[in-house]
Amino acid sequence: MPRATSLAAELKKRLGVDSKLIPGGGGVFDVSADGKVIFSKKAAGRYPEPEEIIGALQKAKK
Repeated sequence: MPRATSLAAELKKRLGVDSKLIPGGGGVFDVSADGKVIFSKKAAGRYPEPEEIIGALQKAKK
């Protein structure tokens, strides 16, 4: 979970957002906000960049 922990720390630092990390299996790495998936590693075929998640969260707030 190092990537998840790192992303959570970046979100806290940049946006003041507290993240809830939920351990999963099978390579699942989804990021959700307000019950909606804003990034899925399975769908994208890769891990997200922090800027992608920050941008998606900022967009979702508007």
